[in-house]
Amino acid sequence: MEMLGIGLHFEDLPLGRRFRTVGRTVTEADIVNFCNCTGMTEVLFTDLEFLRTESDIKGRVAPGALAYTFAEGLLVHATMQHTGYAFLEMDLKVHNPVFAGDTLHVECEVIEARLSKSRPGRGLVRTRNQIVKQDGTLAIAYTPMRMIKCRSTPAG
Repeated sequence: MEMLGIGLHFEDLPLGRRFRTVGRTVTEADIVNFCNCTGMTEVLFTDLEFLRTESDIKGRVAPGALAYTFAEGLLVHATMQHTGYAFLEMDLKVHNPVFAGDTLHVECEVIEARLSKSRPGRGLVRTRNQIVKQDGTLAIAYTPMRMIKCRSTPAG
């Protein structure tokens, strides 16, 4: 019987493949819980009076790390269950802030895909991931390299 919810294999991620995730709305509770559990209690995220009177950013802003981790959560559910074996590296750039009430989704493009030389049955896949807000604004762009399970071990 076929099992649903299994992630994409290396063979499902050829160079140039593009896809997007479903959305996830950032709530006030998400920001508070994230800041408390990570210790990111910077006034920018915890002091509404500071935001109103001193900050260049106006509104209930979320840490960039929260937006990034939400993106990873959306991708895990969509692409990596049972097939994502390692997160190896990434470059990340924050383009615009994320606020409570913003709905995020991730747009992905495979920009590198090759078989691992040292790990048979594994591929290395780099994607260009763009975290996009409901109005089309780019919030964050990052390019992770992951080790992904192959559907079958290539003959060697």
